[in-house]
Amino acid sequence: MDLFSRDIKQNLLPIDGEVNYHGPILNEDDCQFYFKQLFETVAWKNDEAKIFGKHYITKRKVAWYGDHDYAYTYSGSTKYALPWTPALKELKHLIEKRSQSTYNACLLNLYHDGDEGMAWHSDDEKTLLPNSAIASLSLGAARKFAFKHKSNKQTVSLILENGSLLVMKGSTQTYWLHRLPPTKKVRLPRVNLTFRTILV
Repeated sequence: MDLFSRDIKQNLLPIDGEVNYHGPILNEDDCQFYFKQLFETVAWKNDEAKIFGKHYITKRKVAWYGDHDYAYTYSGSTKYALPWTPALKELKHLIEKRSQSTYNACLLNLYHDGDEGMAWHSDDEKTLLPNSAIASLSLGAARKFAFKHKSNKQTVSLILENGSLLVMKGSTQTYWLHRLPPTKKVRLPRVNLTFRTILV
């Protein structure tokens, strides 16, 4: 099922969770400004993962920021949050206002082109506040984003536009997987910011 509705009152998931797509919340000039700021000032590093005892380094780059030096472990790798940059603070306040939730950390991903993506997973690490909102801001290339129910395998997909906001909340991470599928059609970079709440 493909959904492109910008009615944020509509839940994109048919069961067992809540996902709202706000569409673009930044104009084109702001998108360009923040993309450049984040591309140049964020402490990007290639992501690492340990899978079945093997160590992998991805082409995709990541960064982890927060109110304090929170530890965040996933795929066998632990990161410690850096202090917010001015641009990240501005975006955090904007996202909190639009999503009507508060966040104390942000995981950023830099995809250089469509060859880089993200496999099926849930953001259900024990360090995250259970059932808390995760707000995803997209800058740069528009990319397809997909959900898959863990039990009945039903799928939902949409296109995340430049400057758009997607908010996942409730039991979404418990019952649904999500991914960013690779594509040969996209040759431009994308920066994704996922604002989260770490247990303190």
